[in-house]
Amino acid sequence: MSPFTGSAARTPAWEHLRVEHSDGVATVTLARPDKLNALTFGAYADLRDLLAELSRERSVRALVLAGEGRGFCSGGDVDEIIGATLSMGTAQLLDFNRMTGQVVRAIRECPFPVIAALHGVAAGAGAVLALAADFRVADPTARFAFLFTRVGLSGGDMGAAYLLPRVVGLGHATRLLMLGDAVRAPEAERIGLISELTEEGRADEAAQDLARRLADGPALAYAQTKALLTSELDMPLAASIELDASTQALLMNGEDYAEFHAAFTEKRPPKWRGR
Repeated sequence: MSPFTGSAARTPAWEHLRVEHSDGVATVTLARPDKLNALTFGAYADLRDLLAELSRERSVRALVLAGEGRGFCSGGDVDEIIGATLSMGTAQLLDFNRMTGQVVRAIRECPFPVIAALHGVAAGAGAVLALAADFRVADPTARFAFLFTRVGLSGGDMGAAYLLPRVVGLGHATRLLMLGDAVRAPEAERIGLISELTEEGRADEAAQDLARRLADGPALAYAQTKALLTSELDMPLAASIELDASTQALLMNGEDYAEFHAAFTEKRPPKWRGR
């Protein structure tokens, strides 16, 4: 996303999220523990707008997305969303579904790694938010359930039919999206849905450790790697190789590449600038 902004000021507070910053690491917490962090219209909109704002600021080098209480996120709030959508017309429903998809696009397109810290349930839209992250760090209590067909809707919601086969393969994705069965942490790790499985109760801590490692590293190299991973999913090999070549040529003119050589020569750790 472009760093150029209009006259709008930075949002001072977010009603539906808890947002904390610490030396390049942003922690965004879904904070409705009494509702298993079920998402509302406002929560979706806040996530979309927050990610766009952080992308423009370029002050964040890694982001942790977490859930407060007994689980990560139980999906869309049954009363506040499902009940409300029953009275909406097609135009309103299209606007809503486009907004939820914009959250996933924002996670995939923001110029910093996103780490989902998972414990307990990640269901419905919560499972897709975790799927869209670059890393999924989970403890043994974590379980994923793509529940869309269980409520009479397509399993391909919010980009799930695009992303899930690319993470776990078409066979597993078909089973998970068609049947909506829960996948517990051991199986999720086996099929590649979990990046790191921690001890119970340690997912948040491990996610913060990973975020710190990423934030202290070559931010521009990470941003370009993420961009290539997303862009090249649908490219032929020749186009991918050409995009890789032009990206590397740009980065070879960057300060971090020269800093690595200087640090190697001087036998010291690099001081990454993200440039």
